[in-house]
Amino acid sequence: MTTPGLAAEPPRLGALEAQVMDALWDHGPGTIRDIINRLSHDPAYTTIATVLRNLDGKKLVTALRQGHSTRYEARIPREEHVASVMRHALESSRDRTASMLHFIDTIPPTDLDLLRNYLRARTDGADGGGR
Repeated sequence: MTTPGLAAEPPRLGALEAQVMDALWDHGPGTIRDIINRLSHDPAYTTIATVLRNLDGKKLVTALRQGHSTRYEARIPREEHVASVMRHALESSRDRTASMLHFIDTIPPTDLDLLRNYLRARTDGADGGGR
């Protein structure tokens, strides 16, 4: 059952699913053989075919027929998927503020600077001051 106002939970990725998605995100579309060649180990062709079928069912990849082969590509960028996972975790928290503050406490200083600068530019833009 979905809580009103709560976004649908993004698909969870198993370890091999995550490796396959990383291969697609890092190198772009590819055939099953291309994807196998991009992985650090040598899984069976049928294993990767099954993983890709599962990822297609999760709406994370698209299968594109090209002649006698099929090329697979990610449907969304990695950053969009990660943001969706983070957003869902935050929305499903019983204490959104505490969860957000705890997460922010774990951010390294360089990322805090990036966040601070982004928020400043966003605020300036909302006030009509530009970025």
